[in-house]
Amino acid sequence: MNDETKCPVIHGSNTKTAGSHSNVNWWPQQLNLNILHQHDTKTNPMDHDFDYSEEFSKIDYKALKQDLYDLMTDSQDWWPADYGHYGPFFVRLTWHAAGTYRIGDGRGGAGTGAQRFSPLNSWPDNGNLDKARRLLWPIKQKYGQQISWADLLVLAGNAAIESMGGKTFGFGGGRPDIWHPEEDIYWGPEEEMLGNNRYVGERLLNNPLAAVQMGLIYVNPQGPDGNPDPKKSAHDIRETFGRMAMNDYETVALIAGGHTFGKSHGAGDDGLVGVGPEDAPMEQQQFGWKSGYGKGKGRDTITSGLEGPWTKNPAQWDNGYFENLFKYEYELVKSPAGAFQWHPINLEEENHAPDVEDSNIKVTTMMLTSDLALREDPEYRKVSLHFKDNPEEFADAFARAWFKLLHRDMGPKNRYLGPEVPEEDLIWQDPVTPGSTDYDVDRAKELISNTGLSIQEMVETAWASASTFRNSDLRGGANGARIRFEPMRSWQSNDKDQLNKVLETLTKVAEDVGASLADMIVLAGNVAIEKASGAHVPFHPGRGDATEDQTDAESFAVLEPLADGFRNYQKTEYSVSPEEMLVDKSQLLGLTAHEMTALVGGMRSLGITKDSLGNFSDDNNTLDNEFFKKLLDMNISWRPDGNNSYEGVNKSSGEVVRTASRVDLVFGSNSQLRSLAEVYASDDAKGKFVNDFIAAWNKVCLLYTSPSPRDATLSRMPSSA
Repeated sequence: MNDETKCPVIHGSNTKTAGSHSNVNWWPQQLNLNILHQHDTKTNPMDHDFDYSEEFSKIDYKALKQDLYDLMTDSQDWWPADYGHYGPFFVRLTWHAAGTYRIGDGRGGAGTGAQRFSPLNSWPDNGNLDKARRLLWPIKQKYGQQISWADLLVLAGNAAIESMGGKTFGFGGGRPDIWHPEEDIYWGPEEEMLGNNRYVGERLLNNPLAAVQMGLIYVNPQGPDGNPDPKKSAHDIRETFGRMAMNDYETVALIAGGHTFGKSHGAGDDGLVGVGPEDAPMEQQQFGWKSGYGKGKGRDTITSGLEGPWTKNPAQWDNGYFENLFKYEYELVKSPAGAFQWHPINLEEENHAPDVEDSNIKVTTMMLTSDLALREDPEYRKVSLHFKDNPEEFADAFARAWFKLLHRDMGPKNRYLGPEVPEEDLIWQDPVTPGSTDYDVDRAKELISNTGLSIQEMVETAWASASTFRNSDLRGGANGARIRFEPMRSWQSNDKDQLNKVLETLTKVAEDVGASLADMIVLAGNVAIEKASGAHVPFHPGRGDATEDQTDAESFAVLEPLADGFRNYQKTEYSVSPEEMLVDKSQLLGLTAHEMTALVGGMRSLGITKDSLGNFSDDNNTLDNEFFKKLLDMNISWRPDGNNSYEGVNKSSGEVVRTASRVDLVFGSNSQLRSLAEVYASDDAKGKFVNDFIAAWNKVCLLYTSPSPRDATLSRMPSSA
């Protein structure tokens, strides 16, 4: 018998994501660069030439919609439809796919189909939605690559509403799927589901979080931390819905519209419910929350622990929600599962709801603490009463808010696909009128070169405009030239006097050649880089200039950079390190680790840095790899010199020869980043460095376009941009 057959385990690979054998456990403070490596071609099973928009254009959209309508009433024994209609179930599915969006960093939302993966697929708030996705599988299987899971999860909710007599505003496809969990999204500091460790002071929710507890979409329906206080619940609702870009009017419309349909499920002891899909035994095949209560389905279903419908017609659009909300007084009770909820006092017989399995059996309706918040909060009450008396306006408000919920992270309207894209431009879509492509670019470059603007002025202005882009929700970027408006114009990260000078100068050039200012800002940056490098920088015209009427100034405040490591800028001190914020910004820009590295090195080479930190070059008008060469100079030792500042000391003379920030030094201290810095610091790397910097620069300047980096394809200017 050889040694191999004696060994109880033959296992040489690291196949688990955590544990003592994982780097994250050995070195928990290690900078997580994985968020820059995610969603590359290695994880994508589609062919390299796969174009989702092209595939979507081939779909029989009418047949697809009909299949979804048919599904709504095709009840399956393995998971029967409440009231014989899956509509409410799919409204919840879609809502929870889209409702993770948060305006603070633009992350979350339905745009990637992330609900298929952990943690979302196993969040407590997503209980039993695994069944909804499985009900959709025959349709996904039928249409294959022509519709992504991300689009199907959204379209199913629209079809559900329509099949129940509700109104929708439209649908835009164009959400390519991801193929593994999103690693960049911080969902909170808690160590367990439904934990709450995300508040400071007087219930101030940490940014950019937009839910009150780990594993919830918005608020605890029982009230804050289970406290059944409607007024305190209203505070949480306003905060969480505000953080996903909804005002009071939209919030009331969404809650009331969503709770017009369906019921909550808390038929019995939730201790009889098993683990979610990600923890489920292999034989359950990604089915989670297996219940040992009764049949474990139908009227015996346990999901939230709350129990009952809101209206007497749970599978029909009507005004019953508001009628019940204001017609009755409510008493606090506990569901069969022990959760706080409210029952109407003296509910008339005609306002009882049918049982989910037998319409001849009548059950009481109910309200959640979060529902009563719409009555008890003064502002919500005004809106609710208005909708109660104006049902047509309510229907329209819900349709519009629902559309916004589903599309808020989609980016420019020109990315929307399909026959149901609304013609109306909506302010939250950040509309921009297309700019001209029919002007003399060479003449524009000549005029820019003769303005007397410095290389630094042109590069920093172009960067300040383009780097506002967020790959998470495809907002910001150079298109629109909104940097000339408030609040962007006065952001602390920008040198206001310099910015005003550059904008005034380039506006004259734009008027002279018939181009947009947005184009001229980017072109000026290109001109500067060509001067500094002697290399050609590609340019794609067509950006437009947004008007102030097309700009919701308040919503752009969230794009302000709190830190921009590429410029060595930080607004103030944060609990998060500058290098972490650099990686975060790089991920939002859709950059890889080597693109981030090249850009930082190039910006330092050109002297784009606050307080001269990291400026190691003798000539800031030349784009070269001096930053990396001098960073890795073995004759220099570094020592701290205040907050986020270090001195580089010549080991022989003891003289301080340069200064740097944490963002600069991380390219020598982090093993992965050092390996990249070594590539660019090599004697033969100047040409490669210049080429890589220009490629990364050009990518950032095109980040507003469609398709986006999130679409896993090369960003390019579409004809409709």
